[in-house]
Amino acid sequence: MGQHITLTAKDGHTFGAYRADPAGAPKGAIVVIQEIFGVNSHIRNVTDRFAQDGYVAIAPALFDRQEKNFQSGYTPDEIANARKFIAKPDWDAMLRDTQAAIDAVKSAGPVAVIGYCMGGSIAFLAATRASDVACAVGYYGGAIVKFADEKPKVPVMLHFGAKDQGIPLTDVEAIRGKRPDVEIYIYDDAGHGFNCDERGSYDKGSAEIALTRTRDFLAKHMKK
Repeated sequence: MGQHITLTAKDGHTFGAYRADPAGAPKGAIVVIQEIFGVNSHIRNVTDRFAQDGYVAIAPALFDRQEKNFQSGYTPDEIANARKFIAKPDWDAMLRDTQAAIDAVKSAGPVAVIGYCMGGSIAFLAATRASDVACAVGYYGGAIVKFADEKPKVPVMLHFGAKDQGIPLTDVEAIRGKRPDVEIYIYDDAGHGFNCDERGSYDKGSAEIALTRTRDFLAKHMKK
């Protein structure tokens, strides 16, 4: 459904992105931020689904600074390999590339940033640091707790799994304590990656509830 395009960040870095456009006039735009597995089939499918919902949707390839066109599946070996990209994450660089994606689609109307795994943390940072963002949604962002002292400039919704072995509920409660202005949902039956239907941790019930909440959140905060 979508197409691969090239974006340029303010520091001159050129990188890839996957863009999908709706059939009719857009309701706004969504920047989809990847997991550590790149702009793979799952992220492209998520992007396509948001386009089907009526938004211009774009997924920037945030690892192009380190390895062009990286994408991965979810076998144990692939997961171990993908972790190399976040050994020392350059959040500022990834935010520059996120901002370039925002700038590329903001003519469509209000822009939301929605991220998964690593991208969930970037979605939160986009709410605190980026410009031209209407709202943000983060799914199981493990680094959010480190940035929870930063106050979002726009509405934020966060989704976490109660069985996430990488994000303890103590972290979620710490975020909730510091950020009472943020909507936070915990899914009792869900682990890390529960939204991804290509992972063993996929939890259909939790994913569907989270998506409904996300769609309602977008409809509320992305009015033209």
